[in-house]
Amino acid sequence: MSTTTAESVLPPKGKPKWLRVKLPTGKKYTQLRGLVDTYNLHTICTSGSCPNMGECWGEGTATFMILGNICTRSCGFCGVKTGRPEDVDWAEPEKVARSIKIMGIRHAVVTSVDRDDLKDMGSVLWAETVKAIRRMNPETTLETLIPDFQGVERHLDRILEVAPEVISHNVETVRRLTREVRIQAKYDRSLQVLKYLKDNGARRTKSGIMLGLGETEEEVLQTLKDLREARVDVVTIGQYLQPSKKHLPVKAFITPEQFDAYREAGLEMGFRHVESGALVRSSYKAHKHVD
Repeated sequence: MSTTTAESVLPPKGKPKWLRVKLPTGKKYTQLRGLVDTYNLHTICTSGSCPNMGECWGEGTATFMILGNICTRSCGFCGVKTGRPEDVDWAEPEKVARSIKIMGIRHAVVTSVDRDDLKDMGSVLWAETVKAIRRMNPETTLETLIPDFQGVERHLDRILEVAPEVISHNVETVRRLTREVRIQAKYDRSLQVLKYLKDNGARRTKSGIMLGLGETEEEVLQTLKDLREARVDVVTIGQYLQPSKKHLPVKAFITPEQFDAYREAGLEMGFRHVESGALVRSSYKAHKHVD
């Protein structure tokens, strides 16, 4: 693998051909799309216009967001609104569980905004959501894509106690760029969270990073090494795409060959699964990460 910077891979002069998104198709997708529209169900897949929606829905996987749609943090890469969140909706766990039931989802990914405004940082509602999904959908497997909860162990313990098949927390970028990209988050704290989860009984841990923000290949490889040292089982590597002009710009479009090289490097390091590609997102192929 070369030692060039990511910027030298390809200047961002318009999106390259490998970032073209295929329109979702297929019987399963059409069926789920109809259910979402009929029952006014909310998924990140639809609200976030995920490029992999058709593929994931076709495999019986969908992603849901809890604790509202306003985040207390203002990360430079994220399109979620920042501000003062609304009150917690304690009926939300049942609503999410019912949506999964209606859609017949085999593997559900649950994520949330950061709720630093709450004493428990949302961890109680997180646990109640997992419990509700278990009650109503006993055959459905779960991934929880959690915030860092500021590294508070008692909040992390609530997630461990309800035992989702996969617990995920994204470092998002390399150490050097963390302050610029994630602002309130801390690189080492995220690693500590992931290691604490694995050391205390998490069946599978998972993390993800975005590329194209100015990182070097050496930094990407070091991030993968750091995640393995934190005993992370699964990693996703995808292309950063700018949500709006107010967000951080794309500094490089990473080639498919480079993504393949990172996949091979990650597998050699010992990750159980490495999803690496331009359109890969946190929940891509999520159902495969259970086993």
